[in-house]
Order: sequence, then structure tokens, then C-alpha cells
Amino acid sequence: MQILLADPPAFTPEYDHELASALVRAGAQVELVTSRFRVGDAPAPDGYVRSEVFYPLSSRLFRRSPLRVPLKIVEHLLGLAALQRRHADVVHVQWLVPEIDARLLRLQSPSVFTAHDLLPRRTAAKQRLWRGMLERFDRVIAHSERGREILAELGVDACVIPHPVFPSNPARRDDGRTVLCFGVIRPYKGLGDAIAAVRHAGGARLLVAGDPLEPIGPYRAAAAGVEVEWRLGYLPQDQVDRALGEATVALFPYRPELDQSGALLRALGAGVPAVAYDVGGIADPVRRFGAGRVVAPGDVDGLAAAVHELLSVPEALEEARAGAARARDELTWDAAARAHLAVYEAIA
Repeated sequence: MQILLADPPAFTPEYDHELASALVRAGAQVELVTSRFRVGDAPAPDGYVRSEVFYPLSSRLFRRSPLRVPLKIVEHLLGLAALQRRHADVVHVQWLVPEIDARLLRLQSPSVFTAHDLLPRRTAAKQRLWRGMLERFDRVIAHSERGREILAELGVDACVIPHPVFPSNPARRDDGRTVLCFGVIRPYKGLGDAIAAVRHAGGARLLVAGDPLEPIGPYRAAAAGVEVEWRLGYLPQDQVDRALGEATVALFPYRPELDQSGALLRALGAGVPAVAYDVGGIADPVRRFGAGRVVAPGDVDGLAAAVHELLSVPEALEEARAGAARARDELTWDAAARAHLAVYEAIA
């Protein structure tokens, strides 16, 4: 079976790579149609073809400047034309630009869309736009039952394929009290709640590792008196491994704006337990495998209590680490590839 994966903005290059590689291992032929990853090196293809047909100029001339937007719009149209000329048994789209794609995306092959972000923040209010967009696909995939329920409210019948973990084996340098906030720093990530929780957990150290997409000054001010180390910017793989290797617990006090977190699944894949708010599907693997603690959204006191328990009760921490190991053993990319192929075969 010939599969065309499409991630025009290269929002999730590691997810794309792992899924494409696992599909190849399962016997499929795969082409990933995407763009240049602007803030680092994308993983080298492993058995699949990677074609960077989207945004060839804007991804190189600009980083996050608004000056790239007009050029990017023109390049998106050219990329859509290139995408639609390709033949495949199934086209699987990972990300959309709904304001443009609602008008111009016309796929000739059976198609699938994965709703990673429910709904993307800039277009969440445009439910009619999204409903019409998603109805064009033969299948829609969510990462969790919560995500499936949200899509059902739009009238979209989605199937669930859990997001796999990203397995790794970082050198352990855990001091028993380091709380990690990892990933791109955005308002919905809840860094302010993480700082407050670490302040009240007692004896904890906070490690913030990620690329800020919002002003960091207010967070620094809020962290006065808290032991914090800031490792800011896009982190290469060795620095990601270093941070995960130093973490005792990872913290995910997210607001309800997405279905699943790649950063969470990196932490579990490295054997690091998590404390997470119960939003979207983020809490699912933590609860299902006993890989940490789940707290009601916005409950900073509960967040602090969960961190304190895992840092101060050795048996609780070891049990949570065992849960992270169970998640790694079960939520594999090969299992996800088999589930995806079943979806593809049902519509091809």
C-alpha cells in the first residue's frame, strides 16, 4: 500500500518520522510531504521518502517574523498543487491551514486526518469551518476518547489511535527533587501554575527547558525565591536527553486546548513519571498506566501535593516509574502503525 503523509508546516517532524518509519516496517510504501523544519534538524528518513515541497523560501528566509506570511500563503498554494498531483492509495494529513485548505484542498485519493490539536487555537471559534473541513476526510483520527467526544460534538465520527511514546534511554542524573517543565513555552502550557506548585511542594527544584513563544519575564518574576534553572531555546537531542535524565518528575499543567502532548510522551518514554492536569487526553496514559498523578484542571494545590508525594515517598515514585515503563512497552509506534493500516485498508 502506498501512503502519502502530509505535514505542510512541519509542526510534528518527530511524530511524522516515527509513524512513517513504523508504516514502512509494516510493509507500506510511504512518502512524507512536508516543509523544512525551521528550528532544527528533522530526523533522517528511515525507509520512506521525505519531500519538502512546502514553503521552500519562507522556511529559510524567516524564522518567526510576520514578514514571511504573504510569501508563505503563495507557497502554500504551490505546495497544495504539488500535493494534489501525487498518487497514493491513501493520503493522511497531519495538519491543516483551514482558512486556505477549506477552499482549495481537493484530494483525489481516500483521505485521513489526525486531529492532533482540538481545535487549533487560532481557529477554535470557527467550528462551522472545521466541521466542513473535517467532513471531507474519509476518516478522522483522535488520540484519546476525550478527543473523540469533542469531535463528536462537531458531528465528526472519529476513531481513536493512542499517541505512542517516544522511547529513549538518557543517562540518569536524577537528584530526587528536580521537576521538569519541558517543551515549547506557550500560554496554554501553564508554566505559571508549575512555578506556584514547585514553590509549595517543598524542597523541589524546577528545570524549565524549552523554546519560549511568549515573553518569559513575567515567569522569571513569578519564580523569585524558587530554585529554577532556565534552559531556553530550541534544544538539540543531546540537551533534551540531558534534561530528561536529570528529571525526577515532569509537570504538565496544561489548559484544555489540545488532545495530547508530545512532551509528555517523551517524558514517559524516558521513564520519567508525570503529574498532569486532566485536560484533553493528556491524563490518559498517566492514569491508564499509573505513570504519575492526575490533578483536576487549575488545582495548583493539588498539583503541589502530587509533586510533594512523588518526591518524598520513595514507594510512590518507584510505582510511577514502573507505570512509565509500562506505557513505553505498550504504546509503541509499531502498534500504532498496525492500527493506522487497518484504517487505511478500510477506505482504500
